Amino acid sequence: MDVKGHGALVTGGASGLGAATAKRLAAAGAKVTILDLNMDAGQALAKEIGGLAIECDVSNEASAVAALDAARTAHGNVHVLVNCAGIAPPARIVGREGPHDLAQFSKVIQVNLIGTFNMLRLAAAEMTGNEPQEDGERGVITMTASVAAFEGQIGQAAYSASKGGVVALTLPAAREFARFGVRVATIAPGLFATPLFYTLSQEAQDSLAASVPYPQRFGDPDEYARLAMHIVENRMINGETIRLDGAIRMAPK
Repeated sequence: MDVKGHGALVTGGASGLGAATAKRLAAAGAKVTILDLNMDAGQALAKEIGGLAIECDVSNEASAVAALDAARTAHGNVHVLVNCAGIAPPARIVGREGPHDLAQFSKVIQVNLIGTFNMLRLAAAEMTGNEPQEDGERGVITMTASVAAFEGQIGQAAYSASKGGVVALTLPAAREFARFGVRVATIAPGLFATPLFYTLSQEAQDSLAASVPYPQRFGDPDEYARLAMHIVENRMINGETIRLDGAIRMAPK
């Protein structure tokens, strides 16, 4: 899809993978709307790229509907959605203080899986009414899973379950929207240099980076953004989950 002049939404767009993707989309001429809860960072980035920042809780129906309405008013119908919003609090299923907190598990599923589905359904409903481009294409939706969907580590039960759900959602969504010319694909990143990893000690960062076969480092968020842009531009990518991980296969812990 040629994104020039078309509306694009990036959830979790104020930092990390989302921010890098927002920059790439804006550089390609898209009218970018950043959806995030961090409005200080979101508005600063929006100013930098000539876009719009809207406060949005992706797991809340009313918040998401209001955000899409505001984005449509400013930039027209959405043609591209990249879902990057997510959380990853660690917890064992049975830890020193007893069983995993059920409310915390539910929160992770609510944000990572239900939030992704919420944005998917709302954006897809809008995209089906877009004027078709080449090959009848009307929209592209990219979701973010994780290698934890396949090799979840101890302490990642909630996160792995949520990201596994995103992977499982990809193909049925792509099949359903194919007749409208709306594509759906998912990226499953490995270890990336996002704010989450910078909270770790330098020793922990170095140890994790050394576990990546090649290149032995964290991924750069722009490398995620470049793949997200390639998915937008390559119409044969549909219904697939693509690992972006330097060949890492996560150990049990």
